[in-house]
Amino acid sequence: MKRGFLIVLLSLILASSSYSQEYKTSMGIRAGLPIGLTLKHFLNRDYALEGMLATRWGGITLAGFLEKEHRVKNHHGLYWFWGGGIHSGIWDAGYNPRLKAGYTGPVFGIDGIIGLEYTLDYHPLNFSFDLYPSLNLIGSAGWGGINGAVSVRYVF
Repeated sequence: MKRGFLIVLLSLILASSSYSQEYKTSMGIRAGLPIGLTLKHFLNRDYALEGMLATRWGGITLAGFLEKEHRVKNHHGLYWFWGGGIHSGIWDAGYNPRLKAGYTGPVFGIDGIIGLEYTLDYHPLNFSFDLYPSLNLIGSAGWGGINGAVSVRYVF
């Protein structure tokens, strides 16, 4: 199923016109780690806020990022971005015998983010791929790993 999704995603990107519309706000789904909903709003041409509401470790997490956008030359509609933010939530992971660990309770931490985003022309769709390293400061404190996902958003 993942392979089929990627084939459809690449087909849509390659079949679209190379002149993409700029947008102000988009909302959609995020498939990966963590899985959930994503909302992105541009403050201006160069900066955007992104929020993610996601399920993880048997709980729910809310993350917010400030992102710096960079246009990819000669590829209209294609951007790469980086930024930072915070996350907060509640986990109910229980005990994982493979990891010999578990955690139930609140979490709070800081995150970085880097990714690539493409908005279709003539269709109100936006696709992105991102990676974000996470550091938990409260609850299950320590390195949270590098999370990554593909997002599909409807452009308003």
